[in-house]
Amino acid sequence: MTAEDIASLRQRRYNATVVSLRLVNPDLMILRVKPDAPRPEHRPGQYCTLGLGYWERRTEGCQAESLSEGDFTKVVRRAYSLSCGILDDDGDLLRLEDSDWLEFYIVLVRENPDGRVPALTPRLFALSEGDRIYLGDRVTGHYTLDPVRPCDTVLFLGTGTGEAPHNYMTWELLSRRHTGKIVNVCCVRYARDLGYHNTHQLLAQKFPNYSYIPLTTRELGNTRKLYIQDLVQSGELERHLGTELDPATTHVFLCGNPRMIGVPVHDRDSGEVRYPSPVGTVEILEARGFTADVAARKLKGNVHFEEYW
Repeated sequence: MTAEDIASLRQRRYNATVVSLRLVNPDLMILRVKPDAPRPEHRPGQYCTLGLGYWERRTEGCQAESLSEGDFTKVVRRAYSLSCGILDDDGDLLRLEDSDWLEFYIVLVRENPDGRVPALTPRLFALSEGDRIYLGDRVTGHYTLDPVRPCDTVLFLGTGTGEAPHNYMTWELLSRRHTGKIVNVCCVRYARDLGYHNTHQLLAQKFPNYSYIPLTTRELGNTRKLYIQDLVQSGELERHLGTELDPATTHVFLCGNPRMIGVPVHDRDSGEVRYPSPVGTVEILEARGFTADVAARKLKGNVHFEEYW
């Protein structure tokens, strides 16, 4: 494929520009993308699609890829939850009306254990500021703050880049002067994977009703070596709150690893609920009187989840 062919494909298939790219570490980045058209209407917690052509180069050190001749002109796409930096450079809450971009929090998938070759993230990590990209023209999703009342306690429990929608929802709560407690728990393998760590610490200093619990699963240090399920089941989360978890006044948002969430299966005929193994956070919370959303029944409870893997 010639340089002219690639330039033509980019012109026809892309509709947005990378305006900011910050590598948290070699395998984790915060990306801001500006659409050519006005930014799509959206709400914190929702997701949008990013895409790049198979003709784009891939970053080094990833699983080898073999493409057929017809693949090179195609665009690979994937949906990502919107994230948010929450604070501006002066340490104040962002004024999103002054911006024209969307923010994404992305981990590099170098290889898949099932043999599927990762197509998009190796290309995203080869981008530079000013490069062109495909951005979906719609932002959608039901993982939002709609059921939360101003005085409710809100618990955000996320793993890895699953904290992305929680960052945006945190910004919304603080911007609308939420009076209830807000707790943001971020669980990662290593402390270097806490891409918004400094922001959360500043928020905890600025807002008395906000607190942040960083967890790591593979190292000790400035964070706790702990899983989210253990934090909830042991009662440590309640001790942090200073009160018991009350289903009547608490909403829990779970995003990230499906094993952390533990979405149950509901048998339509018998009504039986089957939880996966090992025990996930949904099962722990439902044993304490909480109710998870059931999309098939259009049931909206006080435990909301978005599997992100």
